[in-house]
Amino acid sequence: SSLCLSKEVMLKSSPADLVTETDQRVEKILISAIRDKYPQHKFIGEESVAAGERLELSDSPTWIIDPIDGTVNFVHRFPFVAISIAFAVNKQTEFGIVYSCVEDKLYCAQRGGGAFLNGEPLHASGQEDISRCLVVTEIGAERDDLALSTMTSNIFRLLKLPVHGVRALGTAAVDMCQVATGGADAYYHIGMHCWDIAASALIVQEAGGVVMDTDGSQFDMMSRKVIAASSSAVANRIAQVVQAFPCRLEGTFSNI
Repeated sequence: SSLCLSKEVMLKSSPADLVTETDQRVEKILISAIRDKYPQHKFIGEESVAAGERLELSDSPTWIIDPIDGTVNFVHRFPFVAISIAFAVNKQTEFGIVYSCVEDKLYCAQRGGGAFLNGEPLHASGQEDISRCLVVTEIGAERDDLALSTMTSNIFRLLKLPVHGVRALGTAAVDMCQVATGGADAYYHIGMHCWDIAASALIVQEAGGVVMDTDGSQFDMMSRKVIAASSSAVANRIAQVVQAFPCRLEGTFSNI
């Protein structure tokens, strides 16, 4: 397993934003295999974008790929590492797959077809009382003072509501899938990318959960802000508490 091998680690946007040769190799293998069958389709891959390819989601059939979600975990052999693949048409995810490699758990969903874990149907908890919720989030790779203070104050405000607890597994895709299983009741994140959540957002929705922007508006996978929850009541309560910090919209050079 690549998890146990020594790795050449490179930095991207910050000391917490890492890439390995395995990230790059897995992405190339996936894109090459899919392109052989669907040569007209478009691709958004985390490492391709990091290497300078334009990030653009159009109405064309598009594969959105994170070859290793949880690269920091992968580097440290922390056992939450996933491959995330989503297929979108007209800017809407039609099916999504998240494979949690070390756990050997395959989460998948097709629009209108339900969500599944290793073939078994998934159902969100349906919890409506925020004080009985387990919440998942991530600190992310942003390390400027505003981002860090916003993220830590968000956690503080949630714990004071109170909620049962706040957890972070180190992979946004697996985090969000915990809402689909009912193991967690909510997930929120600011600053992630479309490849982190395009698949898992559909998995949550097809499991009966709710996905929205952190400001309470309709979910947009390119906005870099998301809440996934067991119910609208929980999602809206988190939206009242959580604040966003400025981060660049996907495919643009303007801040939000």
